[in-house]
Amino acid sequence: MGGAAVEQGPGGVKAPDGGWGWAVLVGCFVITGFSYAFPKAVSVFFKELIREFDVGYSDTAWISSILLAMLYGSGPLCSVLVNRFGCRPVMLVGGVLASLGMILASFSTSIIHIYLSTGVITGLGLALNFQPSLIMLNRYFSEKRPLANGLSAAGSPVALCCLSPLGQVLQYQYGWRGSFLILGGILLNCCVCAALMRPLVAPKTLKSKELEQDNEEEEAEKKKPKAKLLDFSVFKDRSFVIYTVAASIMVLGLFVPPVFVVSYAKELGNEDTKSALLLSILGFIDMFARPTCGLIAGMKWVRPRCVYLFSFAMIFNGITDLIGSQANDYTTLVIFCIFFGLSYGMVGALQFEVLMAIVGTERFSSAIGLVLLMEAIAVLVGPPAAGRLLDATHNYMWIFLLAGCEVVLAAVVLATCNFLFIKKEPSASADKLENITVTEECSKGPDVNDEEEKGAREEQEKETKEELKEKEEMDKEKEERIRPASLIVDSQEVEKFLKEPTQNGDMANSPETSL
Repeated sequence: MGGAAVEQGPGGVKAPDGGWGWAVLVGCFVITGFSYAFPKAVSVFFKELIREFDVGYSDTAWISSILLAMLYGSGPLCSVLVNRFGCRPVMLVGGVLASLGMILASFSTSIIHIYLSTGVITGLGLALNFQPSLIMLNRYFSEKRPLANGLSAAGSPVALCCLSPLGQVLQYQYGWRGSFLILGGILLNCCVCAALMRPLVAPKTLKSKELEQDNEEEEAEKKKPKAKLLDFSVFKDRSFVIYTVAASIMVLGLFVPPVFVVSYAKELGNEDTKSALLLSILGFIDMFARPTCGLIAGMKWVRPRCVYLFSFAMIFNGITDLIGSQANDYTTLVIFCIFFGLSYGMVGALQFEVLMAIVGTERFSSAIGLVLLMEAIAVLVGPPAAGRLLDATHNYMWIFLLAGCEVVLAAVVLATCNFLFIKKEPSASADKLENITVTEECSKGPDVNDEEEKGAREEQEKETKEELKEKEEMDKEKEERIRPASLIVDSQEVEKFLKEPTQNGDMANSPETSL
């Protein structure tokens, strides 16, 4: 999942859709894996933390909730910092903070210390890496953006498949304190990923043109108002408001099953290693679901209707939670993890791809920060509320039912409101606008047509000017051809005149006529 603020390329450089973008994609893949897998992988240590600090399930669930809340709630802050300082410096600072938080957590003496270190400091560090890394991804890819989003989002399940068993092994070997210390060292790789985020540079062929246009651009920039670090005008877009409300409802239940599925398996009497394997199964399916869904979303017919594919993915995920609530043995939990991984991967690949299509590149910087801020409230409430419900009922069925209902409700809100309130303009044809979703076509259709008409007029004017130039050149060529011919005719007449015998013999014999 993911998307982020978008930096303006130098001189309006077009997204290369490849090249160094693949290196940026690798860095984004790793950062996305750390950002979304860590809150789930930490759940492996919940049993030990409960024994160590004598707390309940709801208390330990706050660790994952604070991590996710910082990841989401720091969205506006990340947008401002990136627009002010750039991607690479922000990511370097974030990598140091993420590592420092886990190292400090290894010396904790109470659950509050873990909230502050793992939850706040590490969560903030991951947030400062997550958004800027996807900023660059959105800049480097345009036509291949759905596929790039799907591949980068696949970092989450891959990291989950690795971190969950690794955490279990580290816990047996070094305890939860030693494990946190080692995980802090692993998070320093975020700084390596930051080094891959090379800003886009204009090609050499464009540099000469840019030098000629420097004076004009400087004058234009002086006249233009300064760019806003955080643009709240996105809330005037009806499609953006609908998306934000639906996404906030979805997040209430989306992360609950991965947080509690390991404890659910242990409650049924399964071994710790066997229970942790469920997250690996979930992550393995999720790993292939995200790129596949990205390929589907990039198809010509599907991309303009991506919002409805996103709604289907949420309904699929919610129904999986509702059915999985009836699991009563390890086999049914494995089946649940398979279908949940498939639906969760679809949601992860489409969530921010839909947002990118709705608001566009220019406003995406502010839009992603504001959406994550709204979702942070839901993330902060969801897992702890499920933990409180578990403490009251001592039955995992109810938390899975609640999570499923919340995700299904989000899908209904998004699809219904988009269909009823975002009506498509008749002048804007969705088949021609391949890179725009249905909601964007509806809100921006007339503007697109005006731009197309202006472009067509400019092209016609250029064609007429070129035709006039061609006619002038043809006329000049004709004149040049005619002029030498006339000179030849005149010389021939003179020669004939001189060769003809004159009637006056005196004139013929005179030296002047002979000359």
